[in-house]
Amino acid sequence: MVNPEHFLVPFEAAKLPAGPWLVFAPHADDETFGMGGSLLRARAEHIETHIIVLTDGALGGNAADLVAIRRGEVHEAADLLGAKSLTCWTEKDRELAVSDRLVGKIKATIAALRPSSVFFPAALELHPDHRVTAQLVWRALQAISLESAESLPTAFGYEISVQSPINCLIDISAQRSQKERAMAVYCSQNSQNNYQELVLALDTARTFTLAPTITHAEGFCRYTPESYSRSLRDATQSLLDLYW
Repeated sequence: MVNPEHFLVPFEAAKLPAGPWLVFAPHADDETFGMGGSLLRARAEHIETHIIVLTDGALGGNAADLVAIRRGEVHEAADLLGAKSLTCWTEKDRELAVSDRLVGKIKATIAALRPSSVFFPAALELHPDHRVTAQLVWRALQAISLESAESLPTAFGYEISVQSPINCLIDISAQRSQKERAMAVYCSQNSQNNYQELVLALDTARTFTLAPTITHAEGFCRYTPESYSRSLRDATQSLLDLYW
């Protein structure tokens, strides 16, 4: 017999993770498309949130001043989402790679902000920058765990473009319209594809196992600090093994 559905996906919405939150986004817009509803709920529940955007986003369109445009868009979106701080790094779009330099920079950021919850793109995302961001943050958390087992943040992978293994669903039904307004800020990206419709479709699909009163939800994979002793690949594989 294979595992029943409740081994694979939650049947109840979860409470918000403990704050403060630190969200790592590969590109300006990933934080909003992926978990904008949850960030809006955090604002409403007075949870402090911080956003780090890793790349310059230079390949997300054809405008000559695209980097500046996307920088302006993410600042507007962060204001709507209620982020306490937004920091934009300048790594080259589509050139993210695992390096000691970036792992160290992420580790220093986590140490400075001391979040209770750290968010990064889900491990099975399609875009290479998304997957590399996940690996970078994971390795930084591993390095922190080797130095001290006290006050380790809990890691969460968030979905942006596709479904991944999850074990946590956040009800964002009441935040749908606000999330739509925040997504609409990204004119440079929405002109490239119907991202808003695709994201809302994913949020709708994530309510499959939830109460009918929940119209939209965002999915997350919660990793316990004990998982940091393994690679992100092994930690994710353990979730995939549940399907077999």
